Formats: sequence, structure tokens, C-alpha cells
Amino acid sequence: MTYEELIDRLDPNVYRSLRQSIELGKWPDGRKLTPEQREISLEAVIYYENLHNIPERERVGYLDRGSKAGTACDPSVQRNQSKGDVDPDQFVEVKS
Repeated sequence: MTYEELIDRLDPNVYRSLRQSIELGKWPDGRKLTPEQREISLEAVIYYENLHNIPERERVGYLDRGSKAGTACDPSVQRNQSKGDVDPDQFVEVKS
């Protein structure tokens, strides 16, 4: 059985359980997910959502940009760089 066939046959209850485990960082029995388990589970959930055409708003990791859509806070918007502008990729540390 291929990975695609496995994900295609994945029971919706197992998908929801995997998704909840990723969100909480622990399995339903309370054991903590290892980084490797979290990565593998996340890949399976993303693959499942793509394969089963889960609406974008319901997918794991979806960010509702709401009123910020189309503004400078939206990473899909490219800002023009002119002299004196701060590079948006640059982090500035503020000390108090």
C-alpha cells in the first residue's frame, strides 16, 4: 500500500484525532508527541486535507487575515522599498 492509498483510506475519526493531537501536542491518552511524531502527523493531516478537498478555512494552519487582508500586515502584499523604509524582513530588538 502506498502513502497516498493509506491517506485516502484514513478514517475521518482518525484524521480528527491526529489533528487534535497536533493542536494539543499530546495523544488522546495524554502522552506527549515527539517532534518527529508531530511532523509526521502534520504531513498526514495536510495530505488528507488536500486529497479530500477540505475547505481552506477548515484546514490546519489556516490564518484568517480578516480586516488585515490586503494591508501591510498581509505577507502576500509586496511593499515598495524606498530610502528610509525599514526592511520588513528585518527584526528590530527593543530594549526597555
